[in-house]
Amino acid sequence: MRHLIRGTRRFIAGLKPVKVPDAPARSFRDLWPGDAGRGARLLRGEFEVQGTTRPLEPTGDGWEEGAGPVTWRAAAHGFAWLRDLRALGTDTARLRARDLTEDWLVRGAAEDLAQAPEIAAARVSAWLGHWDFLAATAEDNFRRKLLVRLAQDSRGVVGSLPAEAMHRGALVTLKGAIAAAVALEEEAWMTRALRFLPGELERQFHPDGGHVERSPAQLLLALQDLIEIRNLLHGAGINPPPILATVLERAGQALRLFRHGDGGLAQFNGTREDGAGLVDLVLTQGQARGRAPLLLEESGFHRLQAGRTLVIADAGAPPPQRAREAATGLPRGADRFAHAGTLSFEMSVGRDRLIINCGAAPAAEADWRDALRATAAHSTLVLADTNSSELREEGLGRRPERVEADRQEADGAQWLDATHDGWRKSFGATHRRRLYLDQNGEDLRGEDMIEMAESGAPVPGFVVRFHLHPAVTATPQTEEQAVLLRLPSNQVWRLRSKFARVAVEESVYLGGSEPRRTSQIVLTAEPETSTIQWAIGRVPAAGGEPPAV
Repeated sequence: MRHLIRGTRRFIAGLKPVKVPDAPARSFRDLWPGDAGRGARLLRGEFEVQGTTRPLEPTGDGWEEGAGPVTWRAAAHGFAWLRDLRALGTDTARLRARDLTEDWLVRGAAEDLAQAPEIAAARVSAWLGHWDFLAATAEDNFRRKLLVRLAQDSRGVVGSLPAEAMHRGALVTLKGAIAAAVALEEEAWMTRALRFLPGELERQFHPDGGHVERSPAQLLLALQDLIEIRNLLHGAGINPPPILATVLERAGQALRLFRHGDGGLAQFNGTREDGAGLVDLVLTQGQARGRAPLLLEESGFHRLQAGRTLVIADAGAPPPQRAREAATGLPRGADRFAHAGTLSFEMSVGRDRLIINCGAAPAAEADWRDALRATAAHSTLVLADTNSSELREEGLGRRPERVEADRQEADGAQWLDATHDGWRKSFGATHRRRLYLDQNGEDLRGEDMIEMAESGAPVPGFVVRFHLHPAVTATPQTEEQAVLLRLPSNQVWRLRSKFARVAVEESVYLGGSEPRRTSQIVLTAEPETSTIQWAIGRVPAAGGEPPAV
């Protein structure tokens, strides 16, 4: 590490002032579609980031430290919102983009957060990717100020390499450095970026293609980064390092594991329902072929699939942490968006989501953000009203140290047996979850157990939660300790349980832009029991009973 620090200092000291051109030497268009609805909100002075909306006006509102949580402000300073204004395709949207940019140059550029390498790099990429929309036809004075700042930011981004962040932010920094090197024709910048790219790809992605943050959303974004880096290098006539193509292929395959039948992503570790169209586009641009894998061994995710039924389960350890935050307040660890959802699962039937996790609000205030990160917001077991991982501002504190999973298949049926020790230090307890999906996909059975480290030790009270998608209607059958579940397709499923009281309670779903009310099934363990058994079975259309628990 010391030689890297010394090398970085020497590189920065040796940097010459950047010659600011009249326009970028090479133009390239941002590949990804914006959201016209979010663009219309920006015209009204409202900026929405992953479900959290706050003011962003060309009058200084939105840039300063007190404007909102750091994740929200990072998105404002990163300028990816230019996509949303571009999606409107109007002169009014173009003028709003320029007004906000002009205001940022006056009031926002000096903010510490704006100068963080990963934020500056995101902004460099956004400005260059939207140059025709934002600046090509603007007045000379605006265009000149923008280019001067772009050159300054680019110099700082390149000088910051290798990035300190353990998460995707390091990849964003490299992408910004490569984009700047291409646009400003700085050969030394490109050489430096390419020097660090192979090592960063090895650090960011597991051999199974999963991303180090264990978040489907961050994997999708990282795959977008890889595609942009590949295209930038090809456009500049530079051969990418061979590892880039390998990682692209693996990451594309890994992303398929997280897709439900509706094409959107499962909601683990800060993920929300990204539209199926965007996922399709990214997979197409990444040239990812083949079927979804059933297992990401290093990442710790499993896909059980039979008939029209799909179960996606988190059976891996949380991502690595880093204790110290950056001075800007940006977390540096790969656990920055991690949830306490170990051994949770989601279930869909065809295009209908049935069992879900509650979603995420990473740009919200701490209380609301952490409520959705809590174990209770996931479809899994909760022991003594305590999270399986400790939630902290910068990521996770106490967490499962040992997560193990064993998977078996026979005659089309599938079993998953997994454990985690997140409550071992607090209660001397280990959670064990067994899942079984029959060969027709019409019978999902589970068993959740608390295993105590000391023989004969009392088992703390625990519950098992199943959060339901808002489109599912739940009808309790009190006498049978069961709940009927009607899907939008009018299929009916039934959840039954043994050794637990069954109740239907309120829940919340934040998989889209607005919170939605929904329901959850709560199984409360009977006194002095350490096991809850349950089954979710399809009720035949002509009547009859699903399999017993």
